[in-house]
Amino acid sequence: MRIQVVLFDLGSTLVYDRDPWPPIFEQAGKALFDVLKRAGIETDEEYFFKTHSNLADYYYGDDLEDIYEQTAFRALKDLLAGKGHTQVPDEVLRAALDAHYAITQQNWHLETDALPVLAELRARGYRLGLISNTSDDKNVQQIIDQHGLRPYFEFIITSAAIGMRKPDGQIFQRALTHFGILPAAGAMVGDRLDADVLGANRLGIYSIWITRRAVFPSDGELMIQPQAVISSLSDLPALLESLE
Repeated sequence: MRIQVVLFDLGSTLVYDRDPWPPIFEQAGKALFDVLKRAGIETDEEYFFKTHSNLADYYYGDDLEDIYEQTAFRALKDLLAGKGHTQVPDEVLRAALDAHYAITQQNWHLETDALPVLAELRARGYRLGLISNTSDDKNVQQIIDQHGLRPYFEFIITSAAIGMRKPDGQIFQRALTHFGILPAAGAMVGDRLDADVLGANRLGIYSIWITRRAVFPSDGELMIQPQAVISSLSDLPALLESLE
């Protein structure tokens, strides 16, 4: 069956993080706490930074092998509740997260071949979708808009929005349902073997592993096998053409 729809991951596929995260997360954490302080919520920053380093550390410290998405909003709410702040208004939590992400978003950069390849695929008649595992839907939507990606995608879905993470089949199935296609008519492009490739393989979607920013197994053995491997997005049009 000819591939009609190409699904993409976002981080380390279409955009990449350029600089080391620790100092950025520290700055973002301070911005988050400034918002909480202005709202009259006194927090024990020493506890926060020594026990969890930053909000990202707290979020990623949970078992992300779980298919259920916790979200950064829930992580922050639980963290503050653990220090006795159980009645923090949602709008304050959201404002604190917005301040945090205003810092971290500056470290996401568009791959130079992303827009040209997306434009080429659209011109060739492919329909495009984006599936992202993320702790915060608003953050990802802003990154998409900041880099001019939205016009290329007919369908965008995040784990934070629906509460399920790749490789769970539900997030992929939502994309297939939107496009009205069988799995064999779709391809998934991503850098994570355990999320993008595994999820696609389970449903019968053609899995394409992009290795430019990928983390390789330490022993070099791939326990999860992609159906195709590309080193950059610019290799994708030729690969898809070879499958026709």
